Amino acid sequence: MFRASAAALQQLAADPRFLGGQLGMLGVLHTWTRDLRYHPHIHYLVPAVALTPDERVVQPPNADFLLPVRPLAILYRAKLHASFRQYRFAATIPAATWQQPWVVDCRPVGTGETALKYLAPYVFRVALSNNRILAADDTHVMFRYRHSASGAYRTCALPTLVFIQRFLAHILPAGFVKVRYYGLFSPGRRAMLAHMRAQLAVGQDEIPPKDPTVFSSWAHDLARCPQCGTQMQRQILVAWHGRAPPMLKA
Repeated sequence: MFRASAAALQQLAADPRFLGGQLGMLGVLHTWTRDLRYHPHIHYLVPAVALTPDERVVQPPNADFLLPVRPLAILYRAKLHASFRQYRFAATIPAATWQQPWVVDCRPVGTGETALKYLAPYVFRVALSNNRILAADDTHVMFRYRHSASGAYRTCALPTLVFIQRFLAHILPAGFVKVRYYGLFSPGRRAMLAHMRAQLAVGQDEIPPKDPTVFSSWAHDLARCPQCGTQMQRQILVAWHGRAPPMLKA
């Protein structure tokens, strides 16, 4: 699912009709619904910028539109279908699965801060916390959950073995990485990401006037400190995230 969805996003973003460049993507796997049913899906946080093959930073003309969801859903379905063909269990999947429309949701989230706060708990959270369990005995377990459509809280009572089965379905295999980075966010693309950040920083500066007579005066004033008149130099600072030395035991 990770490989197919990331490849579908990158392929569509590389189309000149949309962005014509490579994206940076942060993906988080989520496997459960609020009533513990098995529903694996991936949330991606994607900045609305791309880097073209000639290293130009491009942005979508419409701030509320990144990529068309219908072609993206078709492309993702085809890539996942192709990847499943190498496994024997693919024959047990009903043919209608690959023919019915699939749902891909893509929406603007502003700066992404709210989306990060939504995704962060899923990195370490289990499918059901203890405070949601209302009652439990030898035969049934009752818990509460919030209904997605209405927002109201509801209760769900499951036979004990069914409850255990649902809960265990969301425990990932040992060593499985549920948070993954693709494209410009990949560890091997740090230099490219730094180049893109530098271009974005330059693009946010004040744009000089088009009149050449005005430009000379504007550039002269900009190059000197308004307080002391000293010649200024432009530098781009990139945060360094190095590892600290190991703690020594006393």
